[in-house]
Amino acid sequence: MKREWFFDRFCGEQIAVCTEDGRLTDVYAESERSEDMVGNIYKGRVANIVPGMQAAFISCGLERNCYLPLDEGAARFAGYDGVGSEQHMRALREGDELLVQIVKAPRAAKGAKVSCDLSYVGKHLIYLPNTDFLGISRKITDETVREALLKETEKMRVGDGYIVRTAAANATKRQIKIESDYLKRMHRITLEAAREAPVGTIVYRECDLPVRVMRDCFGDEVTRLYVGNDALYEKLRTLVSLRPDLSDKKLVHYQGQRTLFSSYYDLSRQIGSLAEEQISLSNGAYLIIQSTEAMTVIDVNTGKFTGAHDLESTVFETNLLAAREIARQVRLRNVGGIVAVDFIDMVEPDHRQAVEDTLVEALAADRAKSRVFPMNELCVTLFTRKRTSRDLGSLLLRRCPHCGRRRAVYSELYMAMRLRNAIYDYFADGYEAVIIDIERALMEHILSGKYLSEELVGAWRGKRVYFVPHEIYSADEFAIRGSNERVLTLPAEAQIFY
Repeated sequence: MKREWFFDRFCGEQIAVCTEDGRLTDVYAESERSEDMVGNIYKGRVANIVPGMQAAFISCGLERNCYLPLDEGAARFAGYDGVGSEQHMRALREGDELLVQIVKAPRAAKGAKVSCDLSYVGKHLIYLPNTDFLGISRKITDETVREALLKETEKMRVGDGYIVRTAAANATKRQIKIESDYLKRMHRITLEAAREAPVGTIVYRECDLPVRVMRDCFGDEVTRLYVGNDALYEKLRTLVSLRPDLSDKKLVHYQGQRTLFSSYYDLSRQIGSLAEEQISLSNGAYLIIQSTEAMTVIDVNTGKFTGAHDLESTVFETNLLAAREIARQVRLRNVGGIVAVDFIDMVEPDHRQAVEDTLVEALAADRAKSRVFPMNELCVTLFTRKRTSRDLGSLLLRRCPHCGRRRAVYSELYMAMRLRNAIYDYFADGYEAVIIDIERALMEHILSGKYLSEELVGAWRGKRVYFVPHEIYSADEFAIRGSNERVLTLPAEAQIFY
């Protein structure tokens, strides 16, 4: 099986996509405008110390000074079983420079809460440099497994601490050792970055999407990593160099004339299909996926599939196929909460049980936890799924501005992504200018949001992009054409975008 990852950043988003033999299996997206800063490490300076509060206030370049408690001790490890002596913070004086990590985001008039005890979170371990603590997740209940994991982790301690996470219960010794080495390297890089950095600099960013994907989602089973952005490529190259289970030969810097996602496996189309309610199955049957305020409802239909034998066999075969695709779709769309599946009616109890078992097995491969309830006599199955990251619906769809809640339309962000792909295609075909007919409100949103600003000063430098606003276009459509004419005849309202 060929397992490949694709990373790109555009329109203010970072996106990571995984495929297996060219078929989409995972999609992660994160806005670069995100204000989430928990886990970030800053180089700060002690602004003032308040003995009555047993606290110091640290200047980190943020809007408000950060709050550093001086008497927290080992209380932050209370959620884990473990042993270790209480840490004692060195005496601080106003003006001292130090590294602090955000543990609670700023709120209202309060600044962020920070800690001097740094931590680096991995999939299996949390590394605690210069901290005398060894702990383990309470969710690992098998005493034999707990003892083995603690014994293995103890071997890696050299004046440092670790917390063994729940996922370590299914990890090999090699995986744990590789992750430990990786987290230690991340700490060394953080210290090197802080050495010359001015106060207020972020020297480690915990919430960055590529870091999380590298941490949680893959190792030496990856065939290739494709990166479509220069800055992102340099970041991935650094991260790969820290991983002994990844060869830098697997990392590919894509520099084609078309977009990365339109050049491989038609990923743009595959991602766009996640906004559709109807999903076709390989045998001609289809699913209908609809989200409500309370739950997600999935209906299974035979469609064009008539089967080769009796009705029961046709229905059974369709339901088995649907169960596997349902698990894939909720994973790709990151559906959370209650999911109700209306399978096609089956008479045989053994068939009902087989479909339920197939759904359970398919959901077990998902990183998100789920719980499947028994299928009832109406062949309706309920299951719950914990959402682990951003709901793809928020990236691709929005409520229609005209009819409100009655239907969804493509989001302005997704329309900007589609428009970007189309412009790249026309320039790759040799055109020097493109003219885009578009709804006025959508045009104004794309211009004010500066979704395409990087391309205009980079890959599209010297090209011409014209917008022609219209009142009759809908919010999720546009028309584009290319031209090599030096002088263009355009409506008076046309705007050149450069």
